[in-house]
Amino acid sequence: MKRRQFLTSSVAASALALAGKTSEAQSASAVLPREYYELRAYHMQTGPQTKLTDAYISNALIPALNRLGISPVGAFTLTLGPETPTLYVLLPCPKLETLATAQLRLTQDPTFMQAAAPFWDAPASAPAFVRMESSLMIAFEGWPKLVVPPVTAQHGKRIFQLRIYESPSDQAHVRKVEMFHSGEFNVFQRAGFWPVFYGDVLVGPRLPKLTYMLSYPDLGEMNAKWAAFGADPEWKKLTSSPRFNFEEIVSNITNLVLTPTSYSQI
Repeated sequence: MKRRQFLTSSVAASALALAGKTSEAQSASAVLPREYYELRAYHMQTGPQTKLTDAYISNALIPALNRLGISPVGAFTLTLGPETPTLYVLLPCPKLETLATAQLRLTQDPTFMQAAAPFWDAPASAPAFVRMESSLMIAFEGWPKLVVPPVTAQHGKRIFQLRIYESPSDQAHVRKVEMFHSGEFNVFQRAGFWPVFYGDVLVGPRLPKLTYMLSYPDLGEMNAKWAAFGADPEWKKLTSSPRFNFEEIVSNITNLVLTPTSYSQI
């Protein structure tokens, strides 16, 4: 608990101290309440498991979560990265209690339980998935709410990049979060990215770390956007700042490319 309080207070202090350096839009967003995110990864084996899990997420879980006020729910298959097949499910919610009690409340929803029966009742000899991992995040103060890509409503072509930054210490983690609030958000926007969310991981493996998601029309656009990002003068200025380059503040990066399912709401 002390560690979480330290992270939260440190990030808040950094964001306030840097308010003068952020854009007007970011300054306005900083006063909005921050969302919470649960990110689930359903690890499966190729075969019947994938169809069973797809049907469960699409027909049972997402509609029931929406009834609880958890929306929009993202569902993505892992396209580039280790441990395929894996289905990632993103649950955004303004209330932490709703996320924390969602599983219990689902069992009290008869419509959900009926639709979920094939998945929930799968026998041990033929389980619905191998394992499910979950992490809990709070949105960055400078990006307090999830933004759905502009092409999602028309089911337009898009891919997603999930990036996870692990830091060697709590101090390094706080400085990396501070770096986003010091101008990195602006660099992403100038380069033409579609940022979805930026989250500080509160509960999960391999802490301290942060996670964020970006979207693009395709892989070619992803590469072009990162080239523009790396060439941006503000990014070069940030990375040369003694505040952020006196030592490594990111010790490991996980980089995954995801494809939205046909039923994803993001």
